[in-house]
Amino acid sequence: MGGPHDGPYLAVATVLNWFGGPVGAVLPLSLLFLLLFRRRWASAGFLLAAYLGGNMLVIQGLKHLVDRPRPADPLVRVDHGSFPSGHAATAALLVVVAGALLVPAARRRAWWYGGAVFTLAMMWSRTWLHAHWLTDTVAGAVAGAGAGLLTWWLFQPALTREGVRSHDRRGAAAGAGPGAAAVPDGG
Repeated sequence: MGGPHDGPYLAVATVLNWFGGPVGAVLPLSLLFLLLFRRRWASAGFLLAAYLGGNMLVIQGLKHLVDRPRPADPLVRVDHGSFPSGHAATAALLVVVAGALLVPAARRRAWWYGGAVFTLAMMWSRTWLHAHWLTDTVAGAVAGAGAGLLTWWLFQPALTREGVRSHDRRGAAAGAGPGAAAVPDGG
C-alpha cells in the first residue's frame, strides 16, 4: 500500500471513503423512509435492526473492546480504534440488506458477486488510505455480512408474511382476486 497516493486511485478511494462514512447513510435512510411510506413495517424493522445491531452493537462494541491502534499517518480523518473496519462492515451490511429487500431471489447470485466486488473495493480503499490494517477490513466485512445475514434469518418469517400480503394486495387491486379467472372476458 506504499507508493504515490494520488491520481485515479485517490479518486476511487475518496469516493468509497465518502460512501462508507456518515454521508453514505443517506441510502439506507432513504430506503427506510420509502419502506415506512409503503407501510412495509417488517422490512423497515429488518433494516433498522440490521443497521443498529450491525453498526452500533457489533462494530462499535468490537472497536471499544479491542481498541487496536490504526496505521500511522492515515490519509483521511478517522475515529478511535482500527479493529474492525466500520466502512467495510457497512459495505457488506448494505449488500446483504439491499439483496434481501430489493433484489428478487432469481437475481441474487449476480447481486452477491457485485456486492462482493463492492465490499472488496471498500476493503482495498480503507487499507490503501492507511485507515486500517488488512485484518481490520476482513473482520469488518465478515462482521457486517454476518450481522446482516443473522438479522435476515431472524426476520425471514415476518418478511415472508409481508411479501405475501403485499402480493395479495397488488393482485386484488389489479382485479385478480378470488374467482376472477371464472368470469368470462367480455361476451
